[in-house]
Amino acid sequence: MSAPTLSTGKASAPPPGHHPRPTGPDSAREEFVRALRRNISAHGFLIGAVLCFSFFSWYPMVREFLLAFQKTEDGTTTWAGWSNLSYVFNDPAFWQAWRNTLLFTVLALVLGFAVPFVVAVVLNEFRHAQGYLRLLVYLPVMLPPVASVLLFKYFYDPGYGLFNRILEFLHLPAQQWLQDPDTSMLSVVIASTWMNMGGATLIYLAALQGIPGELYEAAELDGAGLLRKIWHVTIPQTRLILSLLLLMQIIATMQVFTEPFLLTNGAGPEGSTTTVVYLIYQYAFNFNNYGGAAALGLLLLVVLAGFSAVYVRLSRSSED
Repeated sequence: MSAPTLSTGKASAPPPGHHPRPTGPDSAREEFVRALRRNISAHGFLIGAVLCFSFFSWYPMVREFLLAFQKTEDGTTTWAGWSNLSYVFNDPAFWQAWRNTLLFTVLALVLGFAVPFVVAVVLNEFRHAQGYLRLLVYLPVMLPPVASVLLFKYFYDPGYGLFNRILEFLHLPAQQWLQDPDTSMLSVVIASTWMNMGGATLIYLAALQGIPGELYEAAELDGAGLLRKIWHVTIPQTRLILSLLLLMQIIATMQVFTEPFLLTNGAGPEGSTTTVVYLIYQYAFNFNNYGGAAALGLLLLVVLAGFSAVYVRLSRSSED
């Protein structure tokens, strides 16, 4: 039997039905068409999402930026330059609105950021009926915001409201919750915290349940009590979620509108609940000053964007 040799003849013929793939520009075009056909559904959903986001998010932002430097009178739009911003800065309500908004943000962080975390820690200690307790905590989020605010407006009524009835039962003086400038903002914050704490509580609870139990066991062996375990185990393990929700809550509270608008008719006693977003509403729909409303909205956008950028930079520095 002879040893095999390398053939120097012609290459073997391709199998039947084989079509050689073209090379060059035609090959790239055909590859693109085949990839497009394979992903036609995904591209369709992606294009729809981009169009919706462009129409409802990007276009309003661009339109607001243009309106901030325009002025409309008798249906005629003219270029106004910096006059809208100058008008906004010279409005006494501008600074009051910013003070009230910052006050609401601080109070909302003291209550709305700490209370959901404490409630989540308490719920995490229960071993039974956790599902029912989660539903109970999340129930206010499922209610329409208007219904929740009107419910609290009934609670705050100085005559027959629930809160004054409780104070009367405790032999304490009744309060003018929404009619007193000293308590109106706190009353709005309490209502807002009750309405929105459910979502944050469930997020915290999910993060707590992802912490390994061995860490708590090790802390107990070291003699750590409840507070030390929360400080040295719970908070470090949930730092990412805490920081993310802190940023989201600051952005949300800086744009508060529904609660003061329905509870105190927007401005409140002596303007104590006038917020930046409510002032934008007044400019646009009460004064028909769309340029001023857009200018104030642009300032709010710049402030929130600047805060977010600084916050992200600090978060990256702490991680490094």
